[in-house]
Amino acid sequence: MTLTDNLGRGDRSRQAFLSRSTLLTSLVLIVSMLAVLILNALPDSNALHVSGATVALLGKYFTYMLLALAVDLIWGYLGILSLGHGAFFALGGYAMGLYLNAQTSPLPGWQSIMSYFPVAALAILLAPGLLALVFGWLAFRSRVTGVYFSIITQALTFALMLAFNRNEMGLGGSTGLTRFYELLGFSLAGEGMTVALFVASGMAVLLAFWLCRAITVSRLGRVSMATRDAEARVRFIGYRVDHVKLALFVVSAMIAGVAGALYVPQVGIINPSTFAPLFSIEVVVWVALGGRATLYGALLGALVVNYLKTVLTGAMPDAWLFILGGLFVLVTMLLPQGIAGVISQWRGKRRDHEGGRDRQEQQDRREQQEASA
Repeated sequence: MTLTDNLGRGDRSRQAFLSRSTLLTSLVLIVSMLAVLILNALPDSNALHVSGATVALLGKYFTYMLLALAVDLIWGYLGILSLGHGAFFALGGYAMGLYLNAQTSPLPGWQSIMSYFPVAALAILLAPGLLALVFGWLAFRSRVTGVYFSIITQALTFALMLAFNRNEMGLGGSTGLTRFYELLGFSLAGEGMTVALFVASGMAVLLAFWLCRAITVSRLGRVSMATRDAEARVRFIGYRVDHVKLALFVVSAMIAGVAGALYVPQVGIINPSTFAPLFSIEVVVWVALGGRATLYGALLGALVVNYLKTVLTGAMPDAWLFILGGLFVLVTMLLPQGIAGVISQWRGKRRDHEGGRDRQEQQDRREQQEASA
């Protein structure tokens, strides 16, 4: 391959990364964060004031959007449906929870090393990353795919839920970890820390979005999509498909771990219920509703579903699971490409309409020129 070909491929990758959807999504995230910060700074008496409780809720939504990105990276672009990503989310949350507990009282045994933030930050990435590395290596090396992979990921998160429920783990048993008061020497009860965590969560979503976008437009991303569509052919032409799957699976698990770590100080608790398979299935619903293999669709789906959950669990708490299930069925039947698919179809029709109008105008100008000649 010539140098010119390599440079041309690099230019195409940059153009794909800087696509309209990437720039628009980035702009919406940045503007949304700035708008919330400005409205929060207004006096309490102002009708447009956004309270600290609302900021904390929006920060939690950001962590869910981060988790949805992680699932979309492997489901949308690699074709691997994981029903256990809640496990990686929870591991990151427990790593952060141990660090927060260590700020108020010494931790016993090996847990004492978690009192140092650099160690905790490393654990937030390594705990889910190493689990994904070992689990993925065993699964992909054995060529476990499709529904079988989904089942064993669900079994994994269920097994971890049972393990973390045991008091012998030293992680609070069924109660989990709670009573967090300080983060990096600052009180978690202050509104300033609420705003800081909101900004940190929003920036994490933005950076993860850029990372996922960079991966999907790279050579690794193209091989991943080829593996999703025709794995046997990709394997036949010489690619190590198991390595491609493992790389994206580990990156996805680390993103989920960061989401869990940002979730814990904003919610104030982490317990084994986060490992529950139902939570991982719910994340899949977010991505399906928003639209697979779009990234921005995963962000939109997580925001829409969790906003509905906040509203409807207050109004009809017993009906929420039925509503969620019905929503998933309706999306599967009526919107197989999700909300992002509807937006893409609308944009396609608009381009076709504008293209037809331009062609008609060109035809009219040609006819006028011929008539005047």
